Amino acid sequence: MVDEPDDLEHALRRAMGGDPAGFATLYRELQPRLFRYARALVGQDADDVTGEAWLQIARDLPSFFGDLEGFRGWAASITRHRALDLIKLRNRRPAEPQGLQVVPDLADLTARGDTAEAAIAALSTAQAIEIIASLPRDQAEAVLLRAVVGLSAEAAGNVLGKRAGAVRVAAHRGLKTLARQVDRTPAPEDPT
Repeated sequence: MVDEPDDLEHALRRAMGGDPAGFATLYRELQPRLFRYARALVGQDADDVTGEAWLQIARDLPSFFGDLEGFRGWAASITRHRALDLIKLRNRRPAEPQGLQVVPDLADLTARGDTAEAAIAALSTAQAIEIIASLPRDQAEAVLLRAVVGLSAEAAGNVLGKRAGAVRVAAHRGLKTLARQVDRTPAPEDPT
């Protein structure tokens, strides 16, 4: 069950004051979203990336200043930086294919009530992987941050180091590509 925003805001305040239960509530709510985002960026190493991110979040939380939306953006930014650090390390010693790797079960990972969810839900998992992986990286990250992590355009822009308008445009273009693909996708045959 997803906690209400007021409950999460209260949990954030408690966690900032050192309350382990408040931190656990935030972790339960945000970890799956951060993991999906990291998985799309670094594949199988998402556990390591999010683990390192949560260590930094726990260490720096007492000095965090902001609301729940700001916290989500801050946590996503930390996760992104840990992922980029890993990608740089891989580039020095390549061991895996390069580029954006998308979560195999992405169709099950979208936020509720979002345009991206409707577009992705209409596609099979394999099609969603193919289409999102083919998006330019800025569009793929914008769609992931907005639809999977649930950030506002402003918070996603802070994570990506871009203006909110640029994030909206990138997400819109990515979703438009997904929508065009949905329109071209034939309906599955009824097995009965």
